[in-house]
Amino acid sequence: MRAFGRMRSLSDFLLADTRASQMAEFAVSLPLLVVFVVGIFDFGEAFNVKQKLNGAAREGARFASSLPTNDLSAAGTPNSVTAIRDLVASYLTTTRINHCGLDAKNATNAAPTWTYAASGNGCAGTLTLTIERQYAFQETVPNATANINVISTRVTLSYPYPWRFGRVIKLVAPGAAYGWVTQISTDAVVPNMD
Repeated sequence: MRAFGRMRSLSDFLLADTRASQMAEFAVSLPLLVVFVVGIFDFGEAFNVKQKLNGAAREGARFASSLPTNDLSAAGTPNSVTAIRDLVASYLTTTRINHCGLDAKNATNAAPTWTYAASGNGCAGTLTLTIERQYAFQETVPNATANINVISTRVTLSYPYPWRFGRVIKLVAPGAAYGWVTQISTDAVVPNMD
């Protein structure tokens, strides 16, 4: 019976050793798992922000295409351009993207292009909105000898996206300093109706 008792304690010892190695493996792999999961969520969020920015630019260009262009020669920023800025800022707010104080910014202009640069309200960088009211692109006409210029409105957005991945990578590489911000850019072009 004594020999059987020793065998049992030896198997308990081996079983305890396996549990300890499993705990050590889990302790090593958990930070890697957290980094991968946060990376997946971060890239997913960046893709989501890109889609929302696409929608904001598209809505701004669509709205601008229906506005008259007779106020573009006035000094300063025309009311139509301010209305486009306000619509884009409202769209960003509705989709829960920080518009960085865009609705309070004045444009720097070289008509027919107006640029707004906003960096307030806890923004990670500078959000840039560019509105080109007389953007021209060439359209090919079938059976014609020349292409035609289509006068359009082009709305371009550049948004500073702060990556959250940098906070978690320090679990795996404590000396790492990844706190970068990426500019996510998009644009939309819609032909003017007038």
